Amino acid sequence: MKLKDFSYELPERLIAQNPAQKRDMSRLLVVNRNNDTLEHKHFKEISQYLESGDCLVINNTRVIPARLLGEKEKTGGKIEFVLLKRLEKDTWEVILKPGKIAKPGSRFVFGEGLLKAEILEIGEEGNRIVKFDYDGVFEQVLDKVGIMPLPPYIHASLEDRERYQTIYSKINGSAAAPTAGLHFTPEVFETLAQKGVKVVELTLHVGLGTFRPVKTENILEHHMHKEAYSISPEACDIINQTKEAGKRVVAVGTTSVRVLETCSDESGKVLPSQGETDIFIYPGYTFKVVDTLVTNFHLPESTLIMLVSAFAGKDRIMRAYQEAINAEYRFFSFGDAMLIL
Repeated sequence: MKLKDFSYELPERLIAQNPAQKRDMSRLLVVNRNNDTLEHKHFKEISQYLESGDCLVINNTRVIPARLLGEKEKTGGKIEFVLLKRLEKDTWEVILKPGKIAKPGSRFVFGEGLLKAEILEIGEEGNRIVKFDYDGVFEQVLDKVGIMPLPPYIHASLEDRERYQTIYSKINGSAAAPTAGLHFTPEVFETLAQKGVKVVELTLHVGLGTFRPVKTENILEHHMHKEAYSISPEACDIINQTKEAGKRVVAVGTTSVRVLETCSDESGKVLPSQGETDIFIYPGYTFKVVDTLVTNFHLPESTLIMLVSAFAGKDRIMRAYQEAINAEYRFFSFGDAMLIL
């Protein structure tokens, strides 16, 4: 499979720069794989397509203010960090720029000295391993000096940080939001509960690798990033009971899909575990757990559009994307949603 197979032309005006006025008023393109139809709805109507006994699987990760703007100690040279992964209590893997001033031993200051960092070593792909120095609790300091790490295609400033969090976010650790979940509201969950739809949580901390473009023309040569995840025995029990009862497992977002498919055995049973996953799902993959998918519209030539193409069929997804473009849907993180039945 070639990279260009997953390309499409998107007018720049359709890249959503701000969240919808109300989360569940975003549009919803319903893709039915059984009868090959497309329907235009709004997200608040999603319960029409779910049934009693179905199980909605959501990712409860929470985005941290992982972007840090500071300067080099002594010289004052400007630096930007984005936190990727906590390795130990105060040691993190980060991406930064400019790299030329960030050699091992270099020290940087953020928030007028509230937070300091020393470069320990240069890691994979030019990432740096850094150790932070501060007084108090790291998360509280980060909340004061950090900035939400919005994707590079969003140029507007975010007035309310919580709009880049799902309403059910709990576990700090992501450098990006699991955006399919941004559309859910208490009212949507209440309607689903009234219908008898179960909801279970898992955690996958989204890394910035989710925005990295695939650079290999043959997609099979792409090196997939790793992301930390966990899923509890209780969640697995409910998911497995759903499958045994012949009901549907509805994954909210590609992040939930990656965890479910990572943690399932060949029979489709989901097993409790935690660790890191670098699963790469592209057309030809056989899904073992996920029956239905809630997702946003993804960047061309990204691993995410490859995943949804594996789930729904590449030609069908490309037709759906063109339909969304023609109907002027909003795309990417703050954009509209798709329900694939």
